[in-house]
Amino acid sequence: MSVAPSSGDKLSARDRILNVASELFYHQGVRAVGIDTIIAAAGVAKMSLYRAFPSKDDLVAAYLERRNVEFWERWERTLATHPGEPRRQLETLLDAIMRRTLADAYRGCPFLNTATEFPGSTLPADAVIRAHKHKVNDRLRTLAAAAGARDPQGLADQLQLIIDGAYTAGQALGAEGPARALASAGRVLIAAAVGT
Repeated sequence: MSVAPSSGDKLSARDRILNVASELFYHQGVRAVGIDTIIAAAGVAKMSLYRAFPSKDDLVAAYLERRNVEFWERWERTLATHPGEPRRQLETLLDAIMRRTLADAYRGCPFLNTATEFPGSTLPADAVIRAHKHKVNDRLRTLAAAAGARDPQGLADQLQLIIDGAYTAGQALGAEGPARALASAGRVLIAAAVGT
């Protein structure tokens, strides 16, 4: 996999390192990718990496922060397709997440993947993972309440559980696995919580 930019690119060393690390961490796993591999693929000196990221732990946290920004950009674009319609927004989110988990290039949720590699850690990445997952739950609860759910927190918890399950099933079993049932399962939960 060649992820280093061409010599004509004007990316900073930090951006080149983060681009390369993001691709490698996502496709190969954080533990499997060493600093030397990142340095070679990014075409930078070791000092450049350590100037931008004092440790691999800091680089992993930056990778997850970038993934967090990308996630929320996709979320907002999805919601924007049905402004003012919270139930449709929830259903459309489930559709979009399902499609993502069934894509050929899908390698799982980067937050869950990293949490699995470092169980019970207190590394900087752990704070990013927890904040991301809490925000997902908060945003689902807000949409559930706006959609008229009798128990918005209960619906948010149920939806987050099946979303995270779809992330795992999509990675492990691909397009033929149970991740393809995410949208229909979510609609059943929404209908039960809101009414038809």
